[in-house]
Amino acid sequence: MNAAQAAHNPAVAAQTPPLPEARPETLGLSRPRLQAMSDAFKREVDKGTVPGITVLVARGGQVGWFEALGRQSPAGAAPMARDSIFRIFSMTKPIVSVAVMALVEDGHLLLGDPVAKFIPEFADQKVGVVSGGRLELVPPRRAMTVQDLLRHTSGLTYEHQGDGPVHKLYQESRVRSRKISNAEHAALVASFPLVCHPGDEFNYSRSTDILGRIIEVISGKSLGSFLTDRVLAPLQMAETGFATSGASATRLAEPFAADPWTGDKVALFNMLEQPVMESGGGGLVSTTMDYARFALMLRNGGTLDGNRIIGRKTLELMASDHLGPGVPTNGTLLSPGHGFGLGFAVRREAGIAPFPGSVGQYFWSGIAGTFFWIDPKEDLFAVFMSQGPGQRDFTRTLVRDLVYAAVE
Repeated sequence: MNAAQAAHNPAVAAQTPPLPEARPETLGLSRPRLQAMSDAFKREVDKGTVPGITVLVARGGQVGWFEALGRQSPAGAAPMARDSIFRIFSMTKPIVSVAVMALVEDGHLLLGDPVAKFIPEFADQKVGVVSGGRLELVPPRRAMTVQDLLRHTSGLTYEHQGDGPVHKLYQESRVRSRKISNAEHAALVASFPLVCHPGDEFNYSRSTDILGRIIEVISGKSLGSFLTDRVLAPLQMAETGFATSGASATRLAEPFAADPWTGDKVALFNMLEQPVMESGGGGLVSTTMDYARFALMLRNGGTLDGNRIIGRKTLELMASDHLGPGVPTNGTLLSPGHGFGLGFAVRREAGIAPFPGSVGQYFWSGIAGTFFWIDPKEDLFAVFMSQGPGQRDFTRTLVRDLVYAAVE
C-alpha cells in the first residue's frame, strides 16, 4: 500500500499535518506584493492560460502565503483547493534521489559504483556515435556510475529530448509503458545505445527511473514501498504515491483537453490507476502541502519533526553543482548560470539567468506544470502546482519573479 492509499484506509487514517503558518510581514514578506502575485495568477486563470493553480511560500520554516486559484478541472465547477491532487512528474526525482542517498548513508552503495554492479544488463551497453548518417556502436570510455545517474551524465536520454537515431529507438519501444515492471524497463533502457560517453554531457534522461530500480535491487522492496518507509511516511506525506484511491476522485487536478496556446491534445496518466511501472523519474502524485513537507525537510538540513531523512552533509553534497564548467548542458532545461547536483538543478551565479534567485538555491519541476525551489540564502522555499504542460516554462518563471518581488 502506498502512502496515498494508506491515507484513505480507515484502519490507517493517515493525514498530512499542515505546516506552521505566520503573517507574511512577520517573515519578511510583503503582503501587498504577495497580493500582486495572486492578482497576476488570477489574470492568467481568467485568460485561460491554466485551469487553476496553488502556490505556497514559506520563510523561516513558516508558511506566509498559501492559496488556491481557479478551477481544479476545466470540465468541472469545483474550485482548485489547497488539498487538490496533482501529477508531479519529475518532482518525483528529488524524492527518489534522497532515497538513493539514504542507501549511500546506510553503506549499501557508493556514488562511484558502476550501475552494472546492481543491474548487470548495463555491463554491455555501447555508445551510439553517428558517423556519415549511420549509427556506429563503440565501447564507453568508462563505466556509467550511480553519480552519473543522479546528475544526468549517464549517457541515457529521454525519447522527447531529441530526434537522433538513439532517441528514435526509445520512441519506437515500450519504454513509456506503465504496464512493464521497473526491472523490465531497466533492461529495455540498457538495450539502447548511449547518446554519449558517461560523464561527457548533461542529458536529461530516464536515469532516475534506473535509480528507482537500483533501490528495488538493494532493498528487496518495490520502489513505492521503500519510498513510503524511508521518506513519505516519516515526513507524513500521506497523499503522495504512485496512484491515489477512488475516495480521492473529487480532488484530482486536470489540464485542458487541448493546449490553450497550440491546440495540441493534452493526455496525462490516470491518477486512480495503479501502474506496474513505478517511475522513479516521474510517476508520483502529490498535494501542495505534502510536497511542502518534503521541501521543509530539505530547508531544515534533512530533518522534520524529529525524523532525520538524510544527513546534513549528504544534503549539502546533493545541493552542490556536480557538472562544473567543462560539462555541456544540452537542451534548454538548465538556464544560463545553472548547474545540476544530485537530483536538483543548482544556481551557480547571481546573474545571467532571466529570473531572480540566489547563488546556491536548488530546485526542480514537473512536465505538467509543477515546480518548487529552496533558497538557503533567503531561508525561503516555495511550491507551485498546476496541470498546464505547455505553460510550464512561463508559469515557473512568473512565480519566481512574483515571489522574489515580495522578499523584504
